[in-house]
Amino acid sequence: MMLTDQAPALIVVIPLMCALLTPIIGLVKKELCHIWVLFALALSTAFAVSVLLAVISHGPVHYYMGGWMPPWGIEYVIDHLNALMLVLVTGTALVVAFYSPKSIERELPDKLTYFYTVFLLQVTGFLGIVITGDVFNLYVFLEVASLAGYALIAAGEEGAPLASFRYLILGTIGACFYLIGAGYLYIVTGSLNMADLAAALPELYHSKVILVAFAFFMVGIALKMALFPLHMWLPDAYTKAPSVASALIAPLMTKIAVYIMLRIMFTVFRPSFSFEILPVSTIMVVTGIAAILVGAVMALAQIDFKRMLCYIIVAEVGYMVGGIGLANETAIKGAILHVLNDVVMTLGLFAVAGIITYVKKSHNLSDFQGAFKKMPFTMAAFTVIGLSVIGVPPTCGFFSKWYLIQGSVIAGNWYFVAALLFSSLINIVLFFRILEIGYYDQGDHGNQEKGAGRKFTEAPVSMLVPALFIAVLIILIGFYNQPIILGIIQHSVPTL
Repeated sequence: MMLTDQAPALIVVIPLMCALLTPIIGLVKKELCHIWVLFALALSTAFAVSVLLAVISHGPVHYYMGGWMPPWGIEYVIDHLNALMLVLVTGTALVVAFYSPKSIERELPDKLTYFYTVFLLQVTGFLGIVITGDVFNLYVFLEVASLAGYALIAAGEEGAPLASFRYLILGTIGACFYLIGAGYLYIVTGSLNMADLAAALPELYHSKVILVAFAFFMVGIALKMALFPLHMWLPDAYTKAPSVASALIAPLMTKIAVYIMLRIMFTVFRPSFSFEILPVSTIMVVTGIAAILVGAVMALAQIDFKRMLCYIIVAEVGYMVGGIGLANETAIKGAILHVLNDVVMTLGLFAVAGIITYVKKSHNLSDFQGAFKKMPFTMAAFTVIGLSVIGVPPTCGFFSKWYLIQGSVIAGNWYFVAALLFSSLINIVLFFRILEIGYYDQGDHGNQEKGAGRKFTEAPVSMLVPALFIAVLIILIGFYNQPIILGIIQHSVPTL
């Protein structure tokens, strides 16, 4: 059998097996761990891209683990939506792995082998969540990703263990809610396979057991995605985490939770149930607006750069949840496109945060002082990323916001339009405040003779190249947004 036929399994198996072997590699020579992780993630990314191309060309791919047919066996189902997510997860992990060695050497010099081991387990969990077609198997991988995430975050700066513990408590509650929902579905259908559930559930839509199961699913997923007001764990966790851990988890965890929400609402259940039988649409739009407003205002109040980014994530989650809640094809296209865009933008922002932390040994806004003269390439990348978060064309952030605004107008929801515009205005203030700090060089006042304020302190090449690559990618996604929508995203939008 051709190797490509096994690609769905290999995407997950490669990082898992390599994680198990990483401690052995570290015993031989710990410096080899970085190359080993790059090798594993490059292979996994190559298989993910091949599967995405296969799905675009031939439609969804079904893979039966161990040859066992569902519902008795576990089925991997890859359609346009999760094929895109697989490429996002593997691609993000590969970029972060390339970026990682200098940062880990500075922040975790004695834990390199252990860090890379857990790093690969984190990626394995993310990939398993995305690829599986079984609701219980999804829970298993959700726990793998969560446990790895707790460990990565706890390895950070002072206060990280407590932040990780809070995340563990709330994350466990969210996972338990999801598991209870899966248990209720199994009680009434006798199956955990998503396709089987989708076929069996319509006749049971008015059952109170099914209504309660759906409620447990949605609340559990909302906790995992840090949807306001269930976001309390996120700011401390991502702020205190090591720079590399933040750069991996922050772009992916909340977006994968949005993916799970899409999968539950539109694959396990039908849109008619999600939007007509229950008032989910109204709840999602209201909580989305609240998340956007609270996230934007709280970001404005921060003096810590990483903490500011955490509240921007809270607002961005509101964009996606509210867009789905608008319940029309244009808005849902915008929400899915924003999942792609936000992964890339958040990765870029936390890459810049890692560079600032590496150079300045802290991550306050004041650390950007004079950065345009001292770190011109880093600040060029940051400017492009910031413009995308604001929503300036031709960056990718503009196009997903444009679809969301169009979807809001179609739905007649002007409150969501106002929230989007308000958030964009706040983002202008946030990022132009940093750009202003970056142009101000304290060394120009009193130290000009010595040139103390003009010392060139650009980031190491291994950290700088990923940041510049992300900035270029943001522009390319903007230019090619229509092929992405027509070739992938429109096939992921349910018939409403």
